[in-house]
Formats: sequence, structure tokens, C-alpha cells
Amino acid sequence: MVKEQQPALAGERKVAFRTYRDLEVWQKAIELIESVYRLTKELPPQERFGLTSQIQRAAVSIASNIAEGYGRTHRGDYLHHLSVARGSLMEVETCLVVAGRLKFVTRQQALGTWRLSQQVGKMLGRLIVSLQSATRPMPNPKPETPDPKP
Repeated sequence: MVKEQQPALAGERKVAFRTYRDLEVWQKAIELIESVYRLTKELPPQERFGLTSQIQRAAVSIASNIAEGYGRTHRGDYLHHLSVARGSLMEVETCLVVAGRLKFVTRQQALGTWRLSQQVGKMLGRLIVSLQSATRPMPNPKPETPDPKP
């Protein structure tokens, strides 16, 4: 969801977001949280403080770190929080695998949540690459070499 356009630099389109809630990756991460919470209703009661709690906290961590990173003033901080969000995403995926292997949920039950996690992962990856490439200095096309003659 794009709210407004800023002037382009060198033929490039710049998009400004008013808030982290405008980021599609954050919105998709919220959908993932909802899906995880629905799925964990299927887990056995004895997993309430184990797998259920673990996967729910990891899912919430994804959207929370996207939001927190967005609120930081330095791009490096933002990238750090996106990296943490990506790690939490891997944690959610691992918990889904464990839940399936322990036969707490069927593959069919977990499939929608798994697909959402894959979508969030791709979106996070693209956002990270985009921010990383924006931090790299542009190469100087004509490096200045001092004239050796006095």
C-alpha cells in the first residue's frame, strides 16, 4: 500500500510511507500472526507453554521488529531489526515443521500458515536487499588520479 510519491532522483521512483503500517510486508506479517494463532488452537493443551507459546511469540516478533526497525533513525538499525524479523520467521517455520512431525497438526492444516511464512520471507528479503543496496556508495565513474607532472 503506497500513500504518496516523492520526487524522483535520476529517473528513479521514490515511495514514501507515512507509517510502518503502510508496509505490505508488515501487513502480511500481521496476517501470519493471525494464521499462527488459529493454527495453535489445534495444538494439544500440554503444549501451551511449549510449542504454542514459542511459535506465537516468534510470529509476533516478525511484525514487531519490522515496526521497530522502521521507527529507528539509522538505516543500519532498520536492517538489524529486519534481520531479527527474518530470524524469527525461520523460528516460525521450524515450529511448523516440529508441529507436523509430532503429528500435532496435519500438513493440510499447516499449509496456509506455511505459505504465508514463505510470502513474508520473500518480501523481507526484497526489503533487506533494497535497503542494503541503498547504503552502498555509488562507484565513482572517473576516479581522480593526480597528474604526476608537477
